[in-house]
Amino acid sequence: MPDTANNLGKVYLVGAGPGDPGLITVKGLEYLRSADAVVYDRLASPKLLEEARPDAELYDAGKGRDDHRMTQSEINELLVDLGLSGKTVCRLKGGDPFIFGRGGEEALDLAAAGVPWEVVPGISSTIAAPAYAGIPVTQRGMSTSLTIVTGSEDPNKPDSTINWDALAGLSGTLVFVMGWKGMNDIVAALTSRGVSNERPAALVQWGTTSKQKVVTGPIGEIVARGVEAGIGAPVALVIGEVAGLRDAMAWFDTRPLFGKRVLVTRARSQASKLVKQLEDLGAEVLEYPTIEIVPVRDPSPLDEALRNISKYDWMMFTSSNAVRGITERMKAIGIDSRAFAHLKFGVNGPSTARALAEIGINADAIPDQYLASAMVELLKNDGITPENVLFPRSEIGRETLANGLRELGSNVDEVVAYSTESPNDTGELARAAYEEGIDFTTFTSSSTVRNLVELLSGSPDLINSSKTVIIGPITADTAKELNVNIDIQAEEQSIAGIVTAIKAHVSESTEQG
Repeated sequence: MPDTANNLGKVYLVGAGPGDPGLITVKGLEYLRSADAVVYDRLASPKLLEEARPDAELYDAGKGRDDHRMTQSEINELLVDLGLSGKTVCRLKGGDPFIFGRGGEEALDLAAAGVPWEVVPGISSTIAAPAYAGIPVTQRGMSTSLTIVTGSEDPNKPDSTINWDALAGLSGTLVFVMGWKGMNDIVAALTSRGVSNERPAALVQWGTTSKQKVVTGPIGEIVARGVEAGIGAPVALVIGEVAGLRDAMAWFDTRPLFGKRVLVTRARSQASKLVKQLEDLGAEVLEYPTIEIVPVRDPSPLDEALRNISKYDWMMFTSSNAVRGITERMKAIGIDSRAFAHLKFGVNGPSTARALAEIGINADAIPDQYLASAMVELLKNDGITPENVLFPRSEIGRETLANGLRELGSNVDEVVAYSTESPNDTGELARAAYEEGIDFTTFTSSSTVRNLVELLSGSPDLINSSKTVIIGPITADTAKELNVNIDIQAEEQSIAGIVTAIKAHVSESTEQG
């Protein structure tokens, strides 16, 4: 909190970790979420910025070798100005602030200006990148020391502050960072001083991220192998016997979907399980929802139906969103699931059944096929004719279930339980993602297909540059109508079905390739 006595803020120098957003510390995340202003680096994961307060000021202070948004002096000055203005500042730095992060320079300027500051250490790429490549930087009986060296200093400089003779004589692990441009010189400086050309080495580019690329080999050949593999900055050079453990210990980039980019069009409120399962398998997931689930715009018809729930003997759900919409209005008008004790419930699939179970209600009817027509067929085959049915649905839902129930002889009251909107920025973000390359696009409903095509100016061409993954025949019909390819249709209409279908396709392609 700002120092109210002299109206000073406070600057937190937070290590964001090496790239994987999950590697930020709990303390660092706390300060990021509460900051008035965030000053972030190029190597900090963009996903972390989503954790900042919606009203936080964001400052891009990224620096590459030939691309400086701000000079270091300008960054220092900005931090001082923000602190003096009474703001709480998160200075989000890639890796650790004090390991080649120039955090010390920022701290000295803050201290000189009288601005309170604190450092939150982060996980450095010098240990994390090798770890994600399956290379332990120390290993009993193999390496008992670790030396971290900047690669940005020219080894041929007469007054170099690096003792190259000492480095060449070390038996432990050496890790060089920020050195791709002078990598040949680094290797030559070591081998000319006695390091064997056959000593194991590894290059790790974009360590801990979905773009991670690893090349191993003897140090005398490592740069040439890196060039052949298309390696470039940012890259860490690991030298030592531990680099030879890569083949046995690789784990991160050997996952079944590693390197695959998947565009998820499902509403963000629903997508978390799908995103997590895909990311756990190694995929890079881009969440660009084409629909956003929002509370029903006019809840009065739904509220009236719930107050008169005793008149119904069945309630039908074709979406977990409808269950959540009902739950919200139950809380709003002060009733709970005991009011539903006399009801029977029909749902169209396991995810909807799980949402219902979360409020303590088990479904009475779940068809084998997750279709409205299958529900009607199930009731007909079991000789069940609901008398009065409450059917909460979206404002754009299909009429198949309601009409089928009416044909059975049921009285059906349809009420809107939730609304949908189309996010404004999805089209632009999706277009940029397709231009960079998307491997799979997932569609979970007709509206996700229709909305994405509309957001892409009515053309399916960009979508068809990827493999489409579709669940359900209704969604497939919409895709056909809009000329969207149907490359993969999940056998099970669920999140698990999508993941299984993508895994199977990648596995089959790998075997054939």
